[in-house]
Parts: sequence; C-alpha cells; structure tokens
Amino acid sequence: MTDFFLLLMLAGAGDELQGIKRGIMEMADAIVITKADGDNVQKSKQAMVAFKNALHLFPENEFGWIPRVAMCSAMQNTGITEVWETISEHHRHLQVKNQLQSKRAEQAIFWFNATLNELWRQRMLSTPAAIKEKDKLESAIRSGNKSPFDAADEFLTTLLKN
Repeated sequence: MTDFFLLLMLAGAGDELQGIKRGIMEMADAIVITKADGDNVQKSKQAMVAFKNALHLFPENEFGWIPRVAMCSAMQNTGITEVWETISEHHRHLQVKNQLQSKRAEQAIFWFNATLNELWRQRMLSTPAAIKEKDKLESAIRSGNKSPFDAADEFLTTLLKN
C-alpha cells in the first residue's frame, strides 16, 4: 500500500534470480543496486544491465510507468540523489496522469475490505455457539472425518442459519 515501490538489491548475492522467481520485480517502480562501491562496482554494473534487460520482459504497469534501474553507494554518497529524483519523477507522473488520486482510492478500498473481513471474522468467531461449532469441526478435521473445505462450508452454513 504505497505510492512508490523501491526494490533494493545487492549485486552478486544471488538475489537477481530470486527476485524474478518471486515476482517481486513486477511490483517495483524502481530497482536500486546498493553498495555499488569498491570491489562491488563492476558486479553492480552487471546487475544493473541484467535487471534492465529483465524489466523489458514485463508488461507496462497500469499507470504507464516504466521502472528505472540505478546503483547507489551510501559509503561513497553516489546515486542517492538520482534515486530521490526517480521517486519524485514517479510522483509527478502519477499527478500529471491524475492517477495519484485513483491509486489512493484503490488503497482506501483495499483497507476497507481488509478491515471488513477482519471485523467479520472476529465477530463471527466470538460467540459461544461459533466457538463450540468451530471446536467440533476442528476435531473432525484432526481425526480425518472431514476435509477443511467441507468443514469451513459447514461452519458458515451453520452460523448463517442461526
């Protein structure tokens, strides 16, 4: 639930493929290879090229933003200004396209649904009848007499009848 997703990567740590496997790169608005200093500069440059190439395989995001890839070093104080400029550019991009308000509205809807689900769950499970029914069904699941899916369906059906 953010306006900007910054993925920080460390060159040479084997995270490159892991990030691709998990789909995290698809969520990123920018990828920054950190600790691009000393003996790690060349590895960082190679990682930057690899990430840029990988990003070309992903479809454009819903806001028309093309993720950026950069390097930075806190030790050398390099690239940090460029990272901030990328974040600011992304923010301006969302504003110009009138997408910042849309994104915020979607975030609010997400939190409404998450809160509603949690409140619904808490209230459904807090009555003595619900606790008793849940315990009974958990026992049936443990003993192998009922699948978790059938038990969940039975639980809701029973609670909604009462």
